[in-house]
Order: sequence, then structure tokens, then C-alpha cells
Amino acid sequence: MELKILHTTDIHSNFENLSRVVTKIKEIKDENTIILDAGDFSDFKKLELLGTKGLLAVELLEYAGYDAIAVGNNEIFNGVDTLSNMATKSKVPFLSCNLYKKGLDKIKGIFKSTIIKRNGLNILIIGTSPDLGDFYPLFDLELKNYIKTIKEEINLFKNKFDKCILLSHLGLNSDKDIAENIEDINIIIGGHFHILMDKAEVVNKKVIHTSGANAENLGIVKLKIDEEFKVIEAKNINVMDIKKDKGVLDIIKKNKTIALNNLNKPLYQIDKNLWHDVIEENPITNLLVDSLNDILDCDIGIINSGVLNGGVKKGDISEKKLLEICPSPLNPTCFEIKGKYIKNALENSLDADFCLSDGQGPGFRGKFLGRLHVSNAKIEHDGRNILNIYINGEKLKSDKYYKVASSDYLFRATGYNSFKHSENEVYNKELLRDVLRKYLCKDEFIKNAYKDRWILK
Repeated sequence: MELKILHTTDIHSNFENLSRVVTKIKEIKDENTIILDAGDFSDFKKLELLGTKGLLAVELLEYAGYDAIAVGNNEIFNGVDTLSNMATKSKVPFLSCNLYKKGLDKIKGIFKSTIIKRNGLNILIIGTSPDLGDFYPLFDLELKNYIKTIKEEINLFKNKFDKCILLSHLGLNSDKDIAENIEDINIIIGGHFHILMDKAEVVNKKVIHTSGANAENLGIVKLKIDEEFKVIEAKNINVMDIKKDKGVLDIIKKNKTIALNNLNKPLYQIDKNLWHDVIEENPITNLLVDSLNDILDCDIGIINSGVLNGGVKKGDISEKKLLEICPSPLNPTCFEIKGKYIKNALENSLDADFCLSDGQGPGFRGKFLGRLHVSNAKIEHDGRNILNIYINGEKLKSDKYYKVASSDYLFRATGYNSFKHSENEVYNKELLRDVLRKYLCKDEFIKNAYKDRWILK
């Protein structure tokens, strides 16, 4: 007998690409097909996803005929309430055996596993979610050891399944670790690190396959299951030249209308234009960095303009506008670092080409890295070199540790490499756009945003 697995991962709300995937799924699926997603299907950079509390993703999963999805980190980034809203309203099971509410309570709507019947076989599918270190406590979540929880789930269904598929958003290294240490798994469909495999890897007789990211490919694994277990074919099919499925496009259009109605409602009004620029100091980024420093109460605030996509005009401020200018799910972060490394980063920021470099990194939904903006500080420069840096009116000291109000993006030293020397980080639960929402209505912060901190001598 044969079994066909079609799979995606890390779609990150590239739903127009998904429409091409769905066209291919409809073409090649048959009665012995299982359709799976290994997580990060949803990315709340999308207006139509945020404005429907994730229900657009649920509708698309059901329409495409998915049999199960693993809970990835991006399914979590809009909070556990949104995750539960999606999971409880979905006919497609959301799976994670190792993700729990704080205190190891069950998350409403999330299943550890599901059993699917195909071609006379009972197939156990177990889901796993990735380790994000200190971020899960921000969402009142915690993880259990994935090896232990997978084994517990397998033992729970012992003698009730014929084959086992792990739907993993742990990353390839962890997938290989599982293959080496758990005997009862047959196939691992993976995700998280955006790896596109030309062919399956076999580790300890376990088949591992991944399908890249952004719905540019559809993974396919064909198996022969008799007394032996044999891979007939494992590949990825590029879908970028395939016709879009009209049903997917109609679902997106309908949900975008719903989302815009929800997100366009004015929160408040402002009476000044706060413009944005990638290279030059600008008031919207100054307001953001002042706001971060006010919340985190540090010696200096530092943020890169690339975390914002644009500015705001005077008039109504809505959730839609906040999401448009600040789509990245990044968190306010306090850390400590020596003054000499702050100076190194600021020196990089004088180079326009450096500011215009690709800002790609975890959680980033913009394009350019951008110039550093500061709060409670003044930088004197000649256009090419930094002459003096003052923090709270005092000259910066190279070997002194300073507390910095910033984001997890800069703490990870994305682009600005000297921040790799940071330590003692503390994350805030809010996102950067939540900070903007709170402070854009404060006149004193708007007024202060126009005060230059980079002074040309």
C-alpha cells in the first residue's frame, strides 16, 4: 500500500503564494494523501489576519484540506487568546505536545496529537513547538522537554497506531536528535529554520523532510508501506509559476474587508506630522526611542529606524496605521553593554550604505536596517566620524556599563554587530507597536521627537 504526504511550513502569511500551493494540492492529492503544515502558517504582520483574530488562517487551512498543523512560534506572537481563538474554531487540529500555559495548564483548543486513517492505517501525528527561551514567559506560556513529551504521547497510544509522523517546528538539529532517540517515529515533517530539502534525510531509519518557507514550494513524500517501510519519492515542487486558486483569493479578499472594518476605527487624533526616514534622524523614530526609554527607565534609549516602515500624518491614528508602520513582532528590551560598543554601533550608523543594508532577522518585517536613534543622549559628529557622545549630559565612558532601552532585534546584534556584547537582558511583554499606541497621543513626546540628537559640528 502507498501513502502520500503533502506538506508546507513557515508560510508566514504569504497567502497569495499559498493559493498556488492549493492549486497543486488539488491536482495531485488522492484518497491516500495526508496534508500537513509544520507551523508558522500565520504571521500577524498581515492586516487581514490581525483584524480577524487569526480566523483568516483557519478558513484557509480548512479550505485547502489540511489534516493538521503544528503550533509554531508565529502562531503565538499575537497572544495565547488569539491562538486559542484559532484553535477552538478550527476543524483542522492545532498540535503541540510540549507547549503549555504557565503552570503546565492545557491551552484551550490545542491538542498534543491526532490519529488520521488512510488506506487502512491508523497514523498518529504529534506536534511540537520551538524553544524561544525567555520569550514564552512573556505570554504566560512554558515548554516541556520535547523528547519526554513525545515519548509520553507515543506510550499513551501504544498499540493504537500503525505509523507515527512527527510534525515538528523545532528545527532540523532537534529533528535529528529526535530521530536518534525515539524509535517509534517513522517520519518527521519539519520547519522553523526555513530549510528547503532536495531530498529526504534518513537518520536512524527515520525519514526527515522540510519544504523551505513562504509557500514557494510544496513538499511531497511518497511512501510504500507493506512489511517494509520505503520512500518512493521525496521532493519539493516549486509553485511560483502555478496559477493561483480563486477560492483562496476570494477568502483573502472577504477577510480583508472584515479586518479593515475592525482596524480602521480611530483610536485618537494627533495634530502634527511625524515623518520617517531610513538614513536621516526623524521624529517618528525619536518618539519610539523616547517611549522605550520611558517604559524601561534606562540610561540611554537606542533603536534603529528600520523597525518602522513609515511615519504618520496628523489626524486619526488607527490600529491599521500602527500595523502598517510597525508590523514587526519585536519586544521592548533592556540590556547592559559597555560604552565602547555603543560608540561602535553609532559609528556604523553614520554610513548611509550601512543603514540601507538588508535588515532581515528574527521577528523583522521591514526591509532596511536603518539609522540608530537615541534617547537621553546627544551625538556630536562631522558627518563621517563621531566626535563626542553624551549620555544624560555626561561624556560616554568606554568601559562603563550602560543600561540600554531597545528591542530584542538589536539585542540579538542584527546588523549592528557590536551589540553582541550585550548582557543581562530583560524583555517586555508589549510589542513596539503597542508602545507607539500608548505614546503617540502624548503631546510632550510628540514635541520632544523634533529635537535633534545627532548634532553636526
